[in-house]
Amino acid sequence: MKYAFIDAHAAQYPVRRLCSTMAVHPSGYYAWKQQPISERSANDQRVGALITQCWEASGRIYGYRKIRNDLHDMGEACGKHRVARLMRLAGLRSHTGYGRRPGRYGGRPAVVAPNLLERRFAPTAPNKSWVTDITYIRTHEGWLYLCAVLDLFSRQVVGWSMGERMTKELALNALLMAVWRRKPTEEVVVHSDQGSQFSSHDWQDFLKAHRRVPSMSRRGNCHDNAVAESFFQLLKRERIKQKIYTDRAQARSDVFDYIELFYNPRRRHGFTN
Repeated sequence: MKYAFIDAHAAQYPVRRLCSTMAVHPSGYYAWKQQPISERSANDQRVGALITQCWEASGRIYGYRKIRNDLHDMGEACGKHRVARLMRLAGLRSHTGYGRRPGRYGGRPAVVAPNLLERRFAPTAPNKSWVTDITYIRTHEGWLYLCAVLDLFSRQVVGWSMGERMTKELALNALLMAVWRRKPTEEVVVHSDQGSQFSSHDWQDFLKAHRRVPSMSRRGNCHDNAVAESFFQLLKRERIKQKIYTDRAQARSDVFDYIELFYNPRRRHGFTN
């Protein structure tokens, strides 16, 4: 282990100084260097390179569980503990989530629409339940607002819209994209919070005209719409907080890239049906 430590730092520090610090004779280190690499070490190096490749492809966000699933898809049999060990040795870490805010989670029911979803976040088929919400993205030009509509069955973003203002048109455009993409023939529960965009007459009329059933969270209760909140947390943790956007156009492009080129087609989700 001492020789391995010295070898890992030999390019940055003089070998003799490291050997003196670790109480190892330089001749022992050079003799160790000349030994042929073991089969297990060689295999660890090969698997480690694949792990780094998968981690980079994920945008440097995956942990050992998702990396292991990627390796299995590549035909590489590797246990999760081995993946965790190799990631730790390579200094590769996943992005961790936010802590839950303390407090009670009640809130008054909505007047416009009841809470039909009631935290049933696992429908048995697509286009049964959609959730929607709005978040904001900071740029040097000003705020950029994003409205997203997610299908609870697949956890995919089926509709989205971005704009400079948080208006009812922002929400309607996202829902219109979802309807155009999915074209559901049966009723769909569309769950939201009690924001003015979702309480407007235009929103309610659109839902009624397209056989969508409104559902609303209790006031001030983010857990009633936890899936939409979770998506926004992922977006900000995995992409937005790693960037500095000079203008809204740059932020739009990056959010589009995250949703359409990574989150929907490639990202592994912690929830699966």
